[in-house]
Amino acid sequence: MPWSNQNGGGGGPWGGGGNQGPWGQGPNRPRGGRGGPPDLEEIIRRGQDQLKNVVPGGFNGGVFVIVGLLIVGFILLNSIYTVQPDERGVEMRFGKPKEEISMPGLHYHFWPLETVEFVKVTEQQQNIGGRTAGQSNAGLMLSGDQNIVNVQFSVLFSVTDPKSYLFNVENPADTLQQVAESAMREVVGRRPAQDIFRDNRQAIAADVKNTIQATMDAYGAGVSVNTVAIEDAAPPREVADAFDEVQRAEQDEDRFVEEANQYANQVLGKARGQGAQIREEAAAYKDRVVKEAEGEARRFVSVYDEYSKAPEVTRKRLYLETMQGVLGKSKKFILDERNGQGVLPYLPLNEIGRPAQSGGVQ
Repeated sequence: MPWSNQNGGGGGPWGGGGNQGPWGQGPNRPRGGRGGPPDLEEIIRRGQDQLKNVVPGGFNGGVFVIVGLLIVGFILLNSIYTVQPDERGVEMRFGKPKEEISMPGLHYHFWPLETVEFVKVTEQQQNIGGRTAGQSNAGLMLSGDQNIVNVQFSVLFSVTDPKSYLFNVENPADTLQQVAESAMREVVGRRPAQDIFRDNRQAIAADVKNTIQATMDAYGAGVSVNTVAIEDAAPPREVADAFDEVQRAEQDEDRFVEEANQYANQVLGKARGQGAQIREEAAAYKDRVVKEAEGEARRFVSVYDEYSKAPEVTRKRLYLETMQGVLGKSKKFILDERNGQGVLPYLPLNEIGRPAQSGGVQ
């Protein structure tokens, strides 16, 4: 360089020589002696020597061995996989699934000739309707009485056959959502809107579940539908006020009908109570009359039996009892002519019409 030539001794532009710096000091070079930093070239050279001793064929041949070992390790690392407790694994050899299903745990397959797909087998939830699918009108359906309802429901399902779930249907989740939405539209379209709003949600959910399961079985999707839950059913926002008015009118109607039924039950219960009382009184009167008649009949039979044994005595007794009953309260005096001589008969005109004194003798 120009400054080297001018100084003749290889000095710098400020007069330094002998490879010295501007202030008379030379550059610091790595020294392998005591107190200096390690020599990088020496370290590399020693590493090459040790590698030659370890790897057969020297350093140049050992590169291929190391690359081979790395490839083998990479293959082994990708050949070992773990199946989680809530998953099942399906191994594929050249894209064709094997018959065996990998259960939870550690497994091995020959990668890259074989690959594995994981399927979650625990219960999963698919939400349908509302805004879950990114569409504001996804849940609008036409009922059997030509009303529009907005239905939001969820499907709880689990995978029973992982291999069928992966290979019989291209996109099982989307297929399930489309089938569930179609089944709900079909069932709601056969029923009035009142059933989906309040009256018969459970029956609708059961019909939808059966329809979804039958369709997915026909597809061979390997899915078991556990539950269909109707989370919300409401009219569109444009007619919500009118629908609320109708709902309030129906509730008033139900209330009036309930009050009428309560009044009818009250009156009917009172009438039934009175009827039961009259029947009880009639039954008691009947029993009393029947018992009295039976008693009179038994008394007559007993009297007849006595009469048949002694007719004259019985006839006289009956005559005396009858006359005593007839004349017991009479105001007449009977005097025997033979025993009544000397007794002045008189007629108490002033006492006629007075009530007879109890216990007195006239």
